[in-house]
Amino acid sequence: MRMTLSAHTLTLVALIAIGLSLLAIGFVVFAGGSGDREPASVLTGDDAVGALLGKIERLEQAVRALNGTDRRQQFQIEGSVRRVALLRYDAFEDVGGRLSFSCAMLDEHGTGVVLTSINGRQETRVYAKPVAAGTSTYNLSAEEEEAIRLAMTEDHEAAEAR
Repeated sequence: MRMTLSAHTLTLVALIAIGLSLLAIGFVVFAGGSGDREPASVLTGDDAVGALLGKIERLEQAVRALNGTDRRQQFQIEGSVRRVALLRYDAFEDVGGRLSFSCAMLDEHGTGVVLTSINGRQETRVYAKPVAAGTSTYNLSAEEEEAIRLAMTEDHEAAEAR
């Protein structure tokens, strides 16, 4: 999830922080002097504003650092597997149980791999084919193409068809 704050929002947050800090300082100055205790030190208006400006600067630096981290993470997420579809089927008429499957695992751009397992009575074969932009340089079976199509569909659920 990417979160970017506009300059207007950051200004509003800074003004609220200043207001709350001034309110807290006023409370300390007026409430701290009652009784027989003297406050250890009382901030002047200039000192309070300087302290707040320092805090605001540190907050701005933290927000800039978070924005940089957010951009790096967004780049990493775009290259990760985010679209997966599993298509189960009977590869041969004499073998039931839908033990064969094609599974497409793709990133946001349709790049990744499609894995296919063909189960027969005597043997099982597994194929892995690279996918780029939703297609492959290898010949794809109808089931592999369907698994890729399902994975690329925006709002698909993990599909088990046929």
